[in-house]
Amino acid sequence: MSIMVNIYYTGTDGNARKFAEEMEQSGAAAQIRKEEGNLRYEYFIPMAEPETILLIDCWSDQAAIDRHHDSPMMEKIAQLREKYDLHMKVERYVPDEGGVPEGDNRFIKE
Repeated sequence: MSIMVNIYYTGTDGNARKFAEEMEQSGAAAQIRKEEGNLRYEYFIPMAEPETILLIDCWSDQAAIDRHHDSPMMEKIAQLREKYDLHMKVERYVPDEGGVPEGDNRFIKE
């Protein structure tokens, strides 16, 4: 069962965005996307919170997350979070195995 983790990085003076840009430009995000079990690793900017960056991070299972957390990459991420003085809020989700309910499909345009 896959696990989606939403991480909200919040800072000041554009630091959350600088963090995400450094993750992308340094190649760290690309390396994480290549890790076994990573299904998605993307940064977004919430419209109502300009000092926040949302990371949507999806893994095949908890074992894949554990391997990621035990990897040297986590040290680099921790250093960058410290460099940019970021605070975090984390949400975890598992997919609805039944999919989108029929009643909701009428509101979805594909």
